Amino acid sequence: MADIQGTYDDLFSAVPNKLAALLDEGDVGGSVAVFVDGEPVVDVWGGFADAGRAAPWERDTITNVFSTTKTMTALCALILADRGELDLDAPVARYWPEFAAAGKEKVLVRHLLSHTAGLPHWEGPVEELYDWPAATARLAAQPLVWEPGTAAGYHSLTQGFLVGEVLRRITGRTVGEFLAQEVTGPLGADFHIGLAAEHDHRVALTVPPPGRDEDYTAGAATPGPDAKPSSGTALRVRDGNSVAWRRAQIPAAGGFGNARSVALVQSALACEGTVRGVRLLSAAGAERARDEQFSGEDRVIGMTQRYGLGYGLFGATFGWGGWGGSLVMIDPDARMVVAYATDQMREPAEDTRGLDLVMSAYDGLQGLRR
Repeated sequence: MADIQGTYDDLFSAVPNKLAALLDEGDVGGSVAVFVDGEPVVDVWGGFADAGRAAPWERDTITNVFSTTKTMTALCALILADRGELDLDAPVARYWPEFAAAGKEKVLVRHLLSHTAGLPHWEGPVEELYDWPAATARLAAQPLVWEPGTAAGYHSLTQGFLVGEVLRRITGRTVGEFLAQEVTGPLGADFHIGLAAEHDHRVALTVPPPGRDEDYTAGAATPGPDAKPSSGTALRVRDGNSVAWRRAQIPAAGGFGNARSVALVQSALACEGTVRGVRLLSAAGAERARDEQFSGEDRVIGMTQRYGLGYGLFGATFGWGGWGGSLVMIDPDARMVVAYATDQMREPAEDTRGLDLVMSAYDGLQGLRR
């Protein structure tokens, strides 16, 4: 069995055992964390931080969690809303006047968070993702695909720029700066949007699925049979592994962290807004994340989805996952968060790793609550 490092409560031993099984099946490396009441009951890692399997995955190894990053950006927006600085029912153009172009004056802030704004596809070159003014100017000029609020379609890359520019107009700070100063800094959480060069040595680059190379694209990740063909630019593994990607502010998909940091931050939403004595939100502000905004078929993914404010809704739980397998699941009723970060991609249709780890965590929770 693969060697697993870290600590865990014996009641939750199914979680590290599952991580070991994934590594034994061929995964390169990864980390898993389960937090209950804002404290870790599982904090484990194993495997390797490179495709050549020469560098071990360490306690402070970080990796690109792709769209799990969206939960960090959403949390920043919910914090501003909770403070009364951001009105979720306001037109986006109240904060970002240029956005009203091309018939978008009726798009509300809540539409951005719930993938119902009608701007699902990134249609510019990949290189423009690294240029915030150019990227946001492109989106401000772009026409809608549907009337806002009437349909949903996963805004895989665009959501971060849309929400992020609203935050920047209000605070004068990038999402990465706001997150660092208001969230990860106070909590001591090792998560970054816009990664400084000093951290590069800790990064586990993404490994494509078996049999694929670095030209493997996110377009190959469409799981649903009814998904519409995308007019958007395809993102490749090599793009996500580039220095330019790490340095840029890509708040929908460019966050770097590990399971511990993701679980720690998102515990604020599992614990009525407060984690480790740091209050990020009021209890009502935390609960707002799972206010259902849409339920039905997602036009981009081609499957039924329920969306809250920045999070996918799954029964009484909420969270989201990223291209390649990373995931965070939040259960406020159990005051539990489960997070998984990995450098090993699998084909999306065959990837149940995150869900399997979540179910393993619930096995431990039952024992804890007895």
